[in-house]
Amino acid sequence: MTEHSYQPADHYDRVTRAWGLLLGAELHYGVFEGADEPLDEATHRLTERMAAAARFEPDLRVLDVGCGTGAQARYLATEQGVRVTGITTSSVGVDIARERTAEAGLDDRVGFEVRDGTDNEFPDASFDRVWILESSHLMPHRDRLVSEAARVLAPGGRVVWCDIVRHREIPFLELRDRREEFATLRAAFGDARMEPLASYVSWFEDAGLTVEVAEDLTEATLPTFEAWRTNAEQHRDQVIDLIGESSLEEFVRSCDILESLWREGTFGYGMAAASKPT
Repeated sequence: MTEHSYQPADHYDRVTRAWGLLLGAELHYGVFEGADEPLDEATHRLTERMAAAARFEPDLRVLDVGCGTGAQARYLATEQGVRVTGITTSSVGVDIARERTAEAGLDDRVGFEVRDGTDNEFPDASFDRVWILESSHLMPHRDRLVSEAARVLAPGGRVVWCDIVRHREIPFLELRDRREEFATLRAAFGDARMEPLASYVSWFEDAGLTVEVAEDLTEATLPTFEAWRTNAEQHRDQVIDLIGESSLEEFVRSCDILESLWREGTFGYGMAAASKPT
């Protein structure tokens, strides 16, 4: 397989173990029914929401793009009865995912590989479902990610996607005035680029898919930041041991910045699901 390396791999290699303490076991945003709900319940609700949109059936072949440490892949294998291949550019993430999957006795249903989601090199029509959870914002070519997902999807298959979205254009002068905020976000979360939910819908349609779900989850995901700050306080010493005090402080500051961006209507969260014609 041709090697593809870009900035997110190095970032995830550095932060993955610490993020398990900061973001929770599933390493993603939560969909909250109440602000005081435990983070693990809210993150699992998002996973279940995606699973419902994917319409899984037993033994379907699933590609998990940006699989993290494999929490969702293991959930899908055990609860949905599917077979999952997880890919990420982080070798550390793959190592952790394989270790935890072996401990769970799921090696026969779940596997992980270091691959690039925008050029995955799998054969055409080799999966029945493609699952993309909070990995697209760190990929420089989101349209390529979508076209690759469509290419490897078998006729009648479905792709389900969730990620941070941008609700408005940010003028140049505002970007200049807030450059320190965005530099903090980049240091904590990597070189992310947010696009509107409508852009993803257009990319799915351009790839020949039929969009069946396009949902804004901004309000429901807002309590995530307070939950992350709580985790940062509770696991402070462990996180400092893993990534250092300055990185922890950047993370906490980033939670404050993201919460403000959510509240002012600049950033938010979206979900989409699309099918490939038979």
